[in-house]
Amino acid sequence: MKFYKSALYSAFIAGALLLSGLPQTSMAAGHAKHAMASKHKKHRVVFQVSDNSPKKWNLALNNANNVQHALGKKNVAIEVVVYGPGIHMLTLNSTVANRLAKAKKAGIKVVACENTMHKLKLTRADMLSTVGYVPGGVLELMKRQQEGWSYIRP
Repeated sequence: MKFYKSALYSAFIAGALLLSGLPQTSMAAGHAKHAMASKHKKHRVVFQVSDNSPKKWNLALNNANNVQHALGKKNVAIEVVVYGPGIHMLTLNSTVANRLAKAKKAGIKVVACENTMHKLKLTRADMLSTVGYVPGGVLELMKRQQEGWSYIRP
């Protein structure tokens, strides 16, 4: 009886050790598979800027530049969606106009919410030439997230 209990206990421990290694093995395989897929997949990230603050804008643009630097410009699509008070940073007298021009040259798309523009009585003539447009900022964010884009609000 003593031998039986000892053998049963040993089998239990061996089985537990074997099973404990399975998730680690499959997790490692999953990470390797994800890493390989990441090399061939274009990343997509959408930033929300709804604050009328040069500090927030600079933070958002720094984040976008950092993402491009880390992943490579060709490997990532970046869109900055602007609505609410943040829209003022896209007007002709914007304090971040130079940064926005550099962002566009780097392939970062900046889009203004036409709902906000309408509410504030802004026209496209009031806006920087580097700006794109979407009917609704929140709707654009929802759409991008549904498409699988990563969402960042600095």
